[in-house]
Amino acid sequence: MAELFSILTTIIFFLLLLSSSSWAYSEEQSSFVLGEKRVKKPVYETESHFRFFWHDIVSGPSPTSVRVAQAPSEKNSTTFFGTIVMIDDPLTVGPELSTELVGRAQGFYAFSGKDSFGLLMAMTFVFTQGKYTNNTIVIMGRNDVVSEVREMAVVGGSGPFRHATGYAQARTHTLDNNTGDAIVQYDVFVTHS
Repeated sequence: MAELFSILTTIIFFLLLLSSSSWAYSEEQSSFVLGEKRVKKPVYETESHFRFFWHDIVSGPSPTSVRVAQAPSEKNSTTFFGTIVMIDDPLTVGPELSTELVGRAQGFYAFSGKDSFGLLMAMTFVFTQGKYTNNTIVIMGRNDVVSEVREMAVVGGSGPFRHATGYAQARTHTLDNNTGDAIVQYDVFVTHS
């Protein structure tokens, strides 16, 4: 009987030891969480619709779109697979570059389709005019450039767009096949605070 008691005591001791070590491990795993609190979401959020024209200028003396990397196999690719282009493209209220400048699209696009012509777009719309001056909306997603309408996700922003959600629709307005310059109409639908 004493031997059974000794075995049970040893088993219980090891079980307690294991459970306390796993408890300590889980505390250690969440040590990067500095604080949490439940918050009530605002009753009202704003839904905004923006329309502007994105000018991707690759030609001329002052391009706003510059190739920064390309895969060695890119010269044999019909889809430019592996090419990365940095942008600082003007955003205007109309399709002509001479219309009011409302911001810039800064970021990059990468030719991500090996067998199809598609881009990975990661860009920030930086507003320079109006109510949202110095605020941003961040767009990310696949741009299937041969489609009439392409849709990409709004993944956040700054200022009133800090927790923004929504989507952007892109429609090619003009594409110059000789220079590669493009004008794209963007309609951005955003829910924000």
